[in-house]
Amino acid sequence: MSDRERWEKETYGPFRERAPERRVPFETLSGLPVAPLYGPEDLADWSYAEKLGQPGEYPFTRGVYPTMFRGRLWTMRMFAGFGRPDDTNARFKYLLEQGQTGLSTAFDMPALMGYDADHPRARGEVGKEGVSISTLADFERLFADIPLGEVTTSMTINCTASIALAMYLALADKQGVSWDRLGGTMQNDMLKEFIAQKEWICPPEPAVRIVVDMIDFTARHVPRFNPVSISGYHIREAGSTAVQELAFTLADGLGYVEASLARGLDVDAFAPRLSFFFDIHNDFFEEIAKLRAARRMWARFMKERYGAKKPESMRLRTHTQTAGVSATAQQPLNNVARVALQALAAVLGGAQSLHTNSYDETWALPTEDAVTVALRTQQIVAEETGVPLTIDPMGGSYYLEALTDRMEAAAMEYIERIDALGGMIRAIDTGFPQKEIADAAYRYQLMEDRRDKVVVGVNKYAMKEDKGIHYLRIDPAVELEQIAEVKRFKALRDMAKVERRLKQLADACRTSQNVMPVLVDAVKDYASLGEIADVYRQVFGLYREPIIF
Repeated sequence: MSDRERWEKETYGPFRERAPERRVPFETLSGLPVAPLYGPEDLADWSYAEKLGQPGEYPFTRGVYPTMFRGRLWTMRMFAGFGRPDDTNARFKYLLEQGQTGLSTAFDMPALMGYDADHPRARGEVGKEGVSISTLADFERLFADIPLGEVTTSMTINCTASIALAMYLALADKQGVSWDRLGGTMQNDMLKEFIAQKEWICPPEPAVRIVVDMIDFTARHVPRFNPVSISGYHIREAGSTAVQELAFTLADGLGYVEASLARGLDVDAFAPRLSFFFDIHNDFFEEIAKLRAARRMWARFMKERYGAKKPESMRLRTHTQTAGVSATAQQPLNNVARVALQALAAVLGGAQSLHTNSYDETWALPTEDAVTVALRTQQIVAEETGVPLTIDPMGGSYYLEALTDRMEAAAMEYIERIDALGGMIRAIDTGFPQKEIADAAYRYQLMEDRRDKVVVGVNKYAMKEDKGIHYLRIDPAVELEQIAEVKRFKALRDMAKVERRLKQLADACRTSQNVMPVLVDAVKDYASLGEIADVYRQVFGLYREPIIF
């Protein structure tokens, strides 16, 4: 009899009979069972060299860089974007003054869907949930007095990401900043759009073709820029489990790698600039395990499946964001505690970049006061907790290592099913990931409704009267002013140049020509985001989602 078995029989069992444990399932949010205790028996066949290794070395479980946060803290990148470009420019400058170390841009729904502010379909949405961008002139206002060579910029935009990148490059030219000095990330993950976020223009094949154009172009001309941020965040926010988020995100990444290889690109030429984006939810240890499993799995895929030789090609570098879906409108100040714990999990998990949500985001875009608290939360973790003093402080925990192995195994089962379907695009066509996420979201909601899953302040510890909070309201005049500005600017353009550039773009889309050089020239001649998106609609057609029950 092992010492564990003796303890269970002589100590744990009799005590549990006298004082029963809580009547809830002991499992993670993904449904993985959690034992009462973990020890050496749970890692009986476990190999330190195979499973962990050293920081900065394959398989990167303990971190992608040798010094991790002892050398450089994660990038503190607060999401910002609302109203006119001038409004967001002011928020950018405020956050930089408060110690933010990277910019992160939220765009409004018209820009995300490929419509200019003056389009009828944009009515009521201009500047409401992000900044309104229609032309290069808007980008010039957005980044006024911000030297692009001295900051890194993340942009949360997908089906129109190619246009936003072209505008950023054109603006760099105007500022006299060479492209090899530009750093940042374009989200640009179209596969997760079809799975979860549902903001698209054209079908998956041409959408991925444009992503590969950007991967190819940046590898050659913008070497410090990440052309895609393969995003599990929106998959999780749509209702997936952590295991599904891990599996579907990595499967999306494999899809981009395979599409790039099919183009004839060398894996070591483009893979080092692929980046990732994960959600950090409430299950503290599961989220840490998820990031560690993601690094290990990606490293093995790149080395064993695709033959990558450079260590940089095997490193899974990731931005993280605290879970918006976990925040509550009831007792919103409770969200400060949730965000702090999620931020700590992201840091213990070894994230390269972190956005902490503001406590008021279930009500509206964050106020300046709320976003300051969110930024200070990261700074307290960095400066006051001692967590960044050593590399991977949770490494070697019996529970964490066993949980990391369980998550990897469960995620691999999903990836093998996707492989059997013919890859992620084919899986999307069949509705497989969409249905899995919908089922998981339904199960989670049932857990909340039955109080099997406690949400503090909602289904337990609720208060009869919640105090209202001050939240950000966008003045309706902002939309009218932005529409008028876009119309005025368009009227002053040389339309012959614009039409010539749009024709060149259509020709590039119909052939194998990379669209990025054409786009840069087009936006420099002030072709608008909506006009360029219309070319995509005309050449590639519109995507219609399959009905999933």
